[in-house]
Amino acid sequence: MHDFKLFKRTLKGINRRIKIQADSGYQGIKKIHENSETPKKSSKKKPLTQEEKDNNRRISSERILIENINAKIKVWKIMANRYRNRRKRHGLRMSLICGLYNYELNQKR
Repeated sequence: MHDFKLFKRTLKGINRRIKIQADSGYQGIKKIHENSETPKKSSKKKPLTQEEKDNNRRISSERILIENINAKIKVWKIMANRYRNRRKRHGLRMSLICGLYNYELNQKR
C-alpha cells in the first residue's frame, strides 16, 4: 500500500495544527491537511522558478534529518519489511531500536 493511501486512512488521528512536510509523492495533501508542505514538481512545459527551487531546497533540508533516521531504522528491517510478529510488541521493538540508534549517536560524539 502506498504511504499516501495509508495516510488518508489514518488522517483522523492527526491534529490539524501539526505541520506536515511530505515528499513529492504526496501531491494533493494540501486539499486534505491544510497545514502541510510538499515540494513543487517541474514539467517540460513549466520549469520551476528560482523561488520554487529555493522553497524545495528548504523543505528538503528540513526533511533530511528524519529521512536519515528512517533509513537507519530500516537497517533493522522493522520498517522495511512486513512485520510478522505480535502487534503488541511492535511499539516496544521500535522503541528499543530507536534507543539503540540514539545510543549509537551519543557514542559518536
